[in-house]
Amino acid sequence: MKPDELRGAHVLVAGAGISGRAAAVALLRLGARVTVTDARPEALTDLPEGAVAGREELPSDVALVVTGPGRRPDHPLVAGARVPVVGEPELAWWIAQAQPLPAPWLAVTGTNGKTTTVGMLEAILRAAGQDAVACGNVGHPVVTAVGEGRDVLAVELSSFQLHWSPSIVPAAGCVLNVAEDHLDWHGSMAAYAAAKARALRGPVAVCGVDDPAAAALLAAAPAPMRVGVTIAVPGPDQLGVDGGALVDRAFGGGALVDVAAVTPGGPSGLTDALAAAALARAYGVPPVAVAAGLAAFRPGGHRGAVVARVDGVTYVNDSKATNPHAADAALTAAMAGGPSSGPPNRSAADAHGATTTTPGVAASGAPAVAAGGAVVWIAGGLLKGASVDALVAAHGPALRAAVVIGTDRAEIASAMRRHAPDVPVVEVTPGDDDAMAGIMTAAVRRAAALARPGDTVLLAPAAASMDQFTDYAARGDAFAAAAAALAGSRS
Repeated sequence: MKPDELRGAHVLVAGAGISGRAAAVALLRLGARVTVTDARPEALTDLPEGAVAGREELPSDVALVVTGPGRRPDHPLVAGARVPVVGEPELAWWIAQAQPLPAPWLAVTGTNGKTTTVGMLEAILRAAGQDAVACGNVGHPVVTAVGEGRDVLAVELSSFQLHWSPSIVPAAGCVLNVAEDHLDWHGSMAAYAAAKARALRGPVAVCGVDDPAAAALLAAAPAPMRVGVTIAVPGPDQLGVDGGALVDRAFGGGALVDVAAVTPGGPSGLTDALAAAALARAYGVPPVAVAAGLAAFRPGGHRGAVVARVDGVTYVNDSKATNPHAADAALTAAMAGGPSSGPPNRSAADAHGATTTTPGVAASGAPAVAAGGAVVWIAGGLLKGASVDALVAAHGPALRAAVVIGTDRAEIASAMRRHAPDVPVVEVTPGDDDAMAGIMTAAVRRAAALARPGDTVLLAPAAASMDQFTDYAARGDAFAAAAAALAGSRS
């Protein structure tokens, strides 16, 4: 649909979140009549001027539905629609393509690593002197970014957003990895992978070829240029690692930056950096800017951040690990250990106040774990249809203990009994005495009681947070606060 077709048309924006409100603003500027609906009536306050609140039903004269990304295709509001149903990024694409010189989109998707990769990409593009912004699923709506007149957009797209975006064709697109996630929404792994593959419809497709599912998508991609990224020595159409440096053998850039300069490091961090570099090189960014951008980048919170050290135990917040694939990376890093960084240790003698919430990440990109220490794992929440069997089989036997929380805690506990029957598992339920102070506070207290000096208490839930918290950030903040309170209680 062309933007000029929307003038005077009645458009339903289904969802009053950040992206829905941004879509409403854009539609009003196009001259559309905008109705906004949301399953939460309290969300329909302070709507953009000109938009009206409506019920969760299709108006009889509606010409277009712009849906929030989390609304499933079988939702009654959209399942029976006889008009186009799209997401906010698709609307942004329509608006961009009507501009005289639309900014190129460099798109990133994958089960894990999207936000880190678009952040790295934004840093690289800015180091090259480009007016660039990370947008999309990262929190800044694409439709807003399109209206800002940028040179280029680093666009994070979730599988939900891609499902509702039938015509987006990025200048270069990347699939980092594909693992079980959101199967309750998509219905099958095949449908989930097909949604991810929509990022690869442009002239350059980039995939993490160390991930078999992503490698298969690259092999099937229609893009004229297909580029793999690997943490192994790269082939002629790949970016990889050789001689302690990130190396570009797809675009002729040669050695780009030392591995030691990349934060976060480790396999997942390096894959993200290589993907960001590949997208930037596809756009024509010189190698020196790739090096400068990656060296300057620092990850956001809730991704392997050391938030406290108490009585010789390190507390690591990886609340961003919202599925088993991400939790696997977090557990692998925690068990591998790394150089110490982050807050100083707080013992019973020297824990003075709640000053332990400053994030820190080991120089290697792995959480700072004392040599020889084990991991007490805090996990649980909403698994979204994903299995934890392979995750628990790989890491469960090496754990000191597990503390499980949330709606699907029983599935994790059951997997632990099957694959690691000798490892203690503690379930924290709302009815527990400790839980009266808060589920996360109770979980941290239980984990602290199980840990020994030199151990790590790792929050890597392998699940979504919405059953107990507003989002993964609120969950991570609760963990950090509970660890800080633990330090304060020892003073």
